[in-house]
Amino acid sequence: MTARAEDGGGSSPDQGAPAGGTKRALRRALLARRRERPAPDRAAATAALAVHLCALAAVRPGPVACYLPIGTEPGGAGPGVPSLPDTLLAAGHEVLAPVVPELPGPLDWTVHHGPEDLAPGPLGVVEPTGPRLGPAALASAGLVVVPALAVDRRGRRLGRGGGFYDRTLPLAAPGALLVVPLYDGELRDEVPAEEHDVAVGSVVLPRDGVVHLSP
Repeated sequence: MTARAEDGGGSSPDQGAPAGGTKRALRRALLARRRERPAPDRAAATAALAVHLCALAAVRPGPVACYLPIGTEPGGAGPGVPSLPDTLLAAGHEVLAPVVPELPGPLDWTVHHGPEDLAPGPLGVVEPTGPRLGPAALASAGLVVVPALAVDRRGRRLGRGGGFYDRTLPLAAPGALLVVPLYDGELRDEVPAEEHDVAVGSVVLPRDGVVHLSP
C-alpha cells in the first residue's frame, strides 16, 4: 500500500486538506492521492468492496443502479478482478448503468450486460449501448451505488463537479439505499457542501465495510 492507502480505518482527519476547504482544491488533492495508488492496490480494494456491496444487494429489492468506474475510481477492474458492476451482474443481480446526457440534466439508465456492451459515448465517457430506459428508471432500484471522491459523516459527498448525480438522486425511490464505495481514508470528518448537494445514507470501505451515516 502507498502512504495514502494506509490512512488507517474509515474516517480520515482533515489534516493536509487545502486551506479554505474549497471543493476545487480538495478535488485536486483527492484525485492526486488516487493516482498514487498502484494498480494492484486498487484491484485489492475493488475485490473487498465487491464482497460488501454484494451482501448489501442481496437484501435490497429490485435492480442495483451502479456507476461504471473509470480511471482510478473505486470499483474499477484490475489484474484478475472484475469491476463492481460486473461482479454484481455475475452474482445474479440486474444492474442498471448510467448514461450521461448530452445536455445538463439527470442521468439516463440502461441495463448493463457486461463489458462487451460498452462503448465511448458522445461525451467521451464509456457507457452501455443498450436501449435507454429514461431517468425515471432509477426509481426501480433498491440499491443505488454512487461515485464520489469523498464523503463525510453526515453523508455529504464530494463529486467531480458535473452535478449529474445531484440532479439524478432525487429520482431514487424513497426507500432506496444510496451508497458510495470509497478507498480507506476517504470517509472524512467534513467535506464542503452546498444546499443542492444530495446526501447519501452509507459508504462502503474496503477495510471497514458498510458504514451508515447520520445526516
